[in-house]
Amino acid sequence: MVNKTVLDNGVRVISENIPHAHSVTIGIWVASGSRNERNEFNGVAHFIEHLLFKGTAQRSALEIAREIDSLGGILNAFTGREYVCYYAKVLHKFLPKAVALLSDIFLNSLFDPEEIEKERKVILQEIGLLEDTPDDLIHDLFTQNFWQGHPLGMPIIGTEASVGALSRDFIVGYRDDAYRAEDIIIAAAGRVDHAELLTLLNGLFDCVPGGRTTGQSSRPTPRRKVEVVEKDLEQVHLCLGTLSIPQSHPRRYEAFILNAVLGGSMSSRLFQEVREKLGLAYSIYSYIASHSDSGSLAVYIGTSRERLNEVIDIVLRELKRLRTEPLSQAELLDAQEQLKGNVLLSLESSDNRMTKLAKNEIYFGQYQPLREIVKGIERVTPLSILDLAEEMIDDRYLTLVLMGRPENTFTLPAGINL
Repeated sequence: MVNKTVLDNGVRVISENIPHAHSVTIGIWVASGSRNERNEFNGVAHFIEHLLFKGTAQRSALEIAREIDSLGGILNAFTGREYVCYYAKVLHKFLPKAVALLSDIFLNSLFDPEEIEKERKVILQEIGLLEDTPDDLIHDLFTQNFWQGHPLGMPIIGTEASVGALSRDFIVGYRDDAYRAEDIIIAAAGRVDHAELLTLLNGLFDCVPGGRTTGQSSRPTPRRKVEVVEKDLEQVHLCLGTLSIPQSHPRRYEAFILNAVLGGSMSSRLFQEVREKLGLAYSIYSYIASHSDSGSLAVYIGTSRERLNEVIDIVLRELKRLRTEPLSQAELLDAQEQLKGNVLLSLESSDNRMTKLAKNEIYFGQYQPLREIVKGIERVTPLSILDLAEEMIDDRYLTLVLMGRPENTFTLPAGINL
């Protein structure tokens, strides 16, 4: 059962009780991420996420780590383009201690100048690590090119220049502006009683100012582009992508199935053709990145320099098939069962259920029952997928980013044509 309470200042508290669970996961979400930033302070949301684990008036960074370890629990955080989440997962009997710890770091972090400088070095190392990991970096490069000139295209972790320039005053001021009550969601799932949770939270968040953050950036416009990033690598890494749909779009289930058929599983068309049949790649997959008002569908492949043209041709051919040939009924049914199975299996963990609660609230404003999700998947037809594919997979939106050193015989396409 899912319960929701809005506190006097606008903080939303949502919980789902799972009586048979041994654990409970509680997360504090802020509906403000990297797309609220500008180039000069890109990475500040991610920097704040790091700093909230560096000590409060009651607990040092070491004491925070020791306390969660003593509970046998997990304390972590992540930053996205439209949200930040701080969460703890513990045995249900330790929920009071988890609430006390999580609320303390969220509300009372010191932002000590020495800790800021130490963590700045850590994040600069993280940026360097990303630069040395081509199969991760290529996704950031694709996003930067596809949403060029828009905050959605900026890297979540920031750049060396932007992170290096962030002052303590700016970081604290940004936190105060972004962490407003109406953008905060406290979500808990597992063996948790809603009334007990409200009692544990009573008064803790009264100090958070009401209202929302200063606002999200405008709706982005995708850029059609071909970009080659020269780098000495054994393989050529590529992302080829197109427009997709927002999180709450009524055709989202068509998009999920389209992605599953294209490259979202081991039985997908691209995996079977490129890896299993032709042996042209070890890693190949497609994915959808959806936001509140936009989205993208991208294919990633790491392949040899010699077979690059062949791989690109296959991807373009399979994209064209999706917008010109309806799926067979058998292929559709397989993809529907795959999606339903993925959803059901994901809900066996309290952390996934907690995430579902929060994202439902951010993108839909209400809980999406499992039965409605299943019905949405089952309503999809070959023709409804074809209609969406014709809208999404269009020459006007196709962007290709390559990283590595293609052979001299590789011809950079003047445009990407389906």
